[in-house]
Amino acid sequence: MQSPALHAADSHDLIRVHGARENNLKDVSVELPKRRLTVFTGVSGSGKSSLVFGTIAAESQRLINETYSAFLQGFMPTLARPDVDVLDGLTTAIIVDQERLGANVRSTVGTVTDSNAMLRILFSRLGQPHIGSPQAFSFNVASVSASGMFKRGEGKAEKVTFSRIGGMCQRCEGVGSVSDFDLTALYDDTKSLNEGAITVPGYSMDGWYGRIYRGCGFFDPDKPIREFSKRELDDLLHKEPTKIKVEGVNLTYAGLIPQIQKSFLSKDREAMQPHVRAFVDRAVVFSTCPECEGTRLSEAARSSKIAGISIADACAMQISDLAGWVRGLHEPSVAPLLTALGDTLDSFVEIGLGYLSLDRPSGTLSGGEAQRTKMIRHLGSSLTDVTYVFDEPTTGLHPHDVQRMNDLLLQLRDKGNTVLVVEHEPEAIEIADHVVDLGPGAGTAGGEVVFEGTVDGLRASGTLTGRHLDDRASLKPSVRTPSGALEVRGASTHNLQGVDVDIPLGVLTVVTGVAGSGKSSLIHGSVAGRDGVVAIDQTPIRGSRRSNPATYTGLLDPIRKAFAKANGVKPALFSANSEGACPNCNGAGVIYTDLGMMAGVATTCEECEGKRFQASVLEYHLGGPDNGKDISEVLAMSVAEAEEFFGAGEARTPAAHAVLARLADVGLGYLTLGQPLTTLSGGERQRLKLATHMGEKGGVYVLDEPTTGLHLADVEQLLGLLDRLVDSGKSVIVIEHHQGVMAHADWVIDLGPGAGHDGGRIVFEGTPADLVATRSTLTGEHLAAYVGG
Repeated sequence: MQSPALHAADSHDLIRVHGARENNLKDVSVELPKRRLTVFTGVSGSGKSSLVFGTIAAESQRLINETYSAFLQGFMPTLARPDVDVLDGLTTAIIVDQERLGANVRSTVGTVTDSNAMLRILFSRLGQPHIGSPQAFSFNVASVSASGMFKRGEGKAEKVTFSRIGGMCQRCEGVGSVSDFDLTALYDDTKSLNEGAITVPGYSMDGWYGRIYRGCGFFDPDKPIREFSKRELDDLLHKEPTKIKVEGVNLTYAGLIPQIQKSFLSKDREAMQPHVRAFVDRAVVFSTCPECEGTRLSEAARSSKIAGISIADACAMQISDLAGWVRGLHEPSVAPLLTALGDTLDSFVEIGLGYLSLDRPSGTLSGGEAQRTKMIRHLGSSLTDVTYVFDEPTTGLHPHDVQRMNDLLLQLRDKGNTVLVVEHEPEAIEIADHVVDLGPGAGTAGGEVVFEGTVDGLRASGTLTGRHLDDRASLKPSVRTPSGALEVRGASTHNLQGVDVDIPLGVLTVVTGVAGSGKSSLIHGSVAGRDGVVAIDQTPIRGSRRSNPATYTGLLDPIRKAFAKANGVKPALFSANSEGACPNCNGAGVIYTDLGMMAGVATTCEECEGKRFQASVLEYHLGGPDNGKDISEVLAMSVAEAEEFFGAGEARTPAAHAVLARLADVGLGYLTLGQPLTTLSGGERQRLKLATHMGEKGGVYVLDEPTTGLHLADVEQLLGLLDRLVDSGKSVIVIEHHQGVMAHADWVIDLGPGAGHDGGRIVFEGTPADLVATRSTLTGEHLAAYVGG
């Protein structure tokens, strides 16, 4: 029998989770070995993220936050304790997820990894001519010069001059581009306001906007705009929000441009109605700053050089080249700095991001690139016994690069850390010391541990993951014949080297190549944006915490109308943002309390119990006396349940059913209709957008890595969906690394041969069978091995 002392020692080597109930978890209990690599598997929505991120990582971060003072906690996000009975053995958790790096216009790859900070110090020490301290090379610091009188003790006042030299370009304020409005898209200057001069969507003279602009008194509404004085035109276009009284009502007037920036430019372009999107594309013009030529830096900052290279030149270099340049500098006075900067740049190359440049805006990185950029901060860390939590680290990686990522994960483990990985990729699951498989299904059909043990044990377990772990797609016996071609000529976005290619129409085309080879540059730079092309990516969907799949897809409109018709009342009653809202929480379902210096808290509304609606609204039902549901019960349904509910019987609503069928088609049957959009993964967001766009008229669909976040068993469903799209007359172009999708293609366009300036060329065009037969590229070699060719 094991001694208590030995058992206690063993327990220190485990993270123990007992009775976890976050989201769909059903009293889950697991014991995870520390200083090992544990991979969590299971279909999308099975509960992997709820266990790893929502329970283990969340509690670790909450406990760390509690060690800070109340003052500091006031600046931190509020973290509630996860719904779990026992959670011990935790160590500090570092989350390396796929959340896009802040899309702040001032954020670049250099600023988020501290590479820029080191470069600025380097140039302030070695740059000639010498222009000042590191801030003189920062595009985020403006030059300031000021003077004033200063009294020192009892003496006379002295004149003191204060100056700070920053590196910011004054014209664009360090952004690198200047935006302008095409005024001809905003109004017809031959007409007066009363004649309908304003051509902005929704700004008719009959509505509130018209009443505000006509009654503000800043200009004559009967005078043609071309006859406005300079002051009147400035008031029409640029006036800051000002309180006015129109027809006895207190209102706020703002010029057209600030009003458009607020009502249109703060919204997600994808979520706009087509005519509004077309207006924004027409009205807003972005161009490179003519003064700094997009470098963001002042002329002084660009004039200081080391060995003929300015800091702007260094930031524009491909990082693999910059690493070589830094290694070639031999200056004993800054030797430790050169070593540290060189090591950081080498980490980029080691992690497969050597093709980036430091001036690349961080908001343009894909989820996978963002995750690997975050890894760079941790690779050189001296910390051990840390829990690193990764969310699908192979996302965006070519099969050739997956081995490199595996090596990095094992490197973190071998330093004495606990590594927890949520993953679908078989090659990444293979390296696990321990596997936790959740399921058996998604949503309410998931939330249980269906297997825990070794990879070989998983393979023999008979679970959905175990059965599909060794899945291999086979090449199609025949491919479709194109109906035409979409011509691309001289494409030179980013690293593309004057690419000419004909993309076949009427078929399934897969664009492949290693990360950084130019796939996205080719498709998003030369194909997306054309007439009839619907491009669907994984970028976050802007919206409030009230936004959910039902509001985003337009599903809620037919549902509200169906409730209104069945009960003889107004549709607005069934909106939690309108007349039906619970008066206590204004339809939010929770009460947000600001505790001043302490962290604010969110508590479920006691009045509506989180249902968001007035009690009287919940008395109205749809669907007959036996299985009738109120509006809150409908929003709590999964897509699959709602599809059945609205497909037949008294609740039958064809318009709602059509949207639900599309959501189920893209593999989102497990999502609940009222789930906040902020909780969706990148892959889920893309599939939600795809379901929304499937009802549109566009003839060409562009998808960017649609297998992201998909379980092995769901890839087959996705391929079936792509086939149905093509068979219905659409042309489908997919950027993808998954060999199963490549094998299923009618046509493959492979870019490479490498990344960055070693890529940017077409290295193969043809059928998957020809790619396998020739094995002339990295993709060809891996696909041949995959299909057993």
